[in-house]
Order: sequence, then C-alpha cells, then structure tokens
Amino acid sequence: IINYNPKRTRFRKQHRGRMKGISYRGNHICFGKFALQALEP
Repeated sequence: IINYNPKRTRFRKQHRGRMKGISYRGNHICFGKFALQALEP
C-alpha cells in the first residue's frame, strides 16, 4: 500500500522506480501467493 500524498516522507527513496510488481529483493513476494523469481542475474 503506497500513499501517493504522504505527509511524512521518511523512506521515500526505497519505493522509487522499484514497485513494478516484480520481486526485487531476494525472493520477496510483492502480491498474491505466486511470484516470479529470476534464476540468473
């Protein structure tokens, strides 16, 4: 859940250009019970 008009912007740089529905940190699942995981970098 991302608030697009935040009053406090403490951790703004964590969610910049990364939330695209793909698991991006290790095998972190963004949504649902299924996730795509890259086997090669």
